[in-house]
Amino acid sequence: MTRSEEVIANALAVVAACRAERERDAERRQRTFGQIEISRPIPQIKSQQLKLDLH
Repeated sequence: MTRSEEVIANALAVVAACRAERERDAERRQRTFGQIEISRPIPQIKSQQLKLDLH
């Protein structure tokens, strides 16, 4: 194996390790934060014009 092939193989190994770590972290976050129940949704203001007296 030439030096350039070794460098490419090492780079691909690093990319694979980073991807695996990222996927583990994403799964851990999903398990942790997926269990948190969020309170009532924030009420939305629907097409209301606010009347501001600027005088």
